[in-house]
Amino acid sequence: MELQNFTIEQINKALKEKEFSVKELTQAYFSQIKKTDSEIGAYLSLTEDLALKQAEASDDKIKELISENKEIPKLLGIPCAIKDNILVKGEKCTTASKMLENYIASYDAGCTKKLKESGSIILGKTNLDEYAFGSSTENSALKVTKNPCDLSRVPGGSSGGSAAALASNQAVFALGTDTGCSVRTPSSFCGVVGLKTTYGSVSRYGVIASASSLDQVGPLAKNVQDCETIFAVISGKDKQDATSVEFKYEKLVENKSFKIGVPKEFFGKGLDPEVEKIIKSAISKAENQGFKIEEISLPSTEYALACYYIIQTSEASSNLARFDGIRYGLSKQHKEDLLDVYLESRGEGFGPESKRRIMLGTYTLSAGYYDAYYKKALEVRSLIKQDFARAFEKVDLIMGPVTPFPAFKIGEKFDDPLAMYLADIYTVPVNLAGLPGMSLPVGKVDGKLPVGLQIIGNHFQENKIFNIASIIEKII
Repeated sequence: MELQNFTIEQINKALKEKEFSVKELTQAYFSQIKKTDSEIGAYLSLTEDLALKQAEASDDKIKELISENKEIPKLLGIPCAIKDNILVKGEKCTTASKMLENYIASYDAGCTKKLKESGSIILGKTNLDEYAFGSSTENSALKVTKNPCDLSRVPGGSSGGSAAALASNQAVFALGTDTGCSVRTPSSFCGVVGLKTTYGSVSRYGVIASASSLDQVGPLAKNVQDCETIFAVISGKDKQDATSVEFKYEKLVENKSFKIGVPKEFFGKGLDPEVEKIIKSAISKAENQGFKIEEISLPSTEYALACYYIIQTSEASSNLARFDGIRYGLSKQHKEDLLDVYLESRGEGFGPESKRRIMLGTYTLSAGYYDAYYKKALEVRSLIKQDFARAFEKVDLIMGPVTPFPAFKIGEKFDDPLAMYLADIYTVPVNLAGLPGMSLPVGKVDGKLPVGLQIIGNHFQENKIFNIASIIEKII
């Protein structure tokens, strides 16, 4: 079976018309993975036994629905990939770390459970930066993932495996997590659609925490319609996650005449001229469709990166304290001294970027520095939220680049953490404010390196993002 560029809609139609079975489709995806993934490295593990059982159950369900002349639910029988920091019961969940290399999940994450209930087929777990710490997937302790658009370049991070799996037709859709850029950057670099969801709109239960006030699960897909379908399924209240809210997604069925804000701070020094040209062209095409464009200011943007890396590392330091060789994770308990157990377990279990962030976070939370760093960062976070609140009093949506540059060469920024952190300059303000943001592919540098347009909405207004994105998608 030639997979081409299958979308959810196409598969749903083909299953109705009995062109192929879910089992045949699932086997075709495993054939594609086995043929291409040795070069790309999108997956850390495959869940073949689980997927084939799910496929057989889906085929039975589809037969039953067709015999009763009922609609086939959109995600029934659709093969997907899940980032390896999201739990799938009975399967490995490593977070791409030596610390959890052999951990088997004992329960399903909230979003995994919803996908299983919807009838989705889980193909496997995808690579990421260790504990989702990074923008390139180079920080994985287990393997390197390459960008299918150019194998010499990174796929973005930390959900690089999920984006690479989609871009190489190794899944129909995927789940990722976004703490500062981690769905949007790989989506931009690999040329797929990715949504960072409103904080609280999707359950974080069963997602191994990076920074709890910033992390959000989000869908990656081949097009806007598929992304919207997935979001509608995975969003909503989960009693297991106190930060999730009562939220039922409602699609905007008619095109709206939105006012779009373009922050002047997103088009300054450091933005690649070719990326700027592509983004401005996309915004201009939106204006030609009748959308009003207005320049706005988000004055606290210049402080967002510093603010983010204090809050993120502080929360990461706290979250990763549990992996101590006694309670969770890799354990070197042959040592006689308890301190040696801690030191050797954590020293061997964590990679360089995790250690860097743990040390930074521990420092900023320590006595004498808490007020100067962490408390001050929380105050700046409030200013960033206020900037967005003021902007959304005047405009419906905000547009700009996802990253200052297209996908960079593997190893190019690896030894310079600050250069890597600068990749997040346009994305981290969205996480600090808890807002939804999408990366929509709108062009390519040199005809081969994808560029994503970032579309930011107000809290729980994903429907506006999907509405305008579906229009822009058609005219690009």
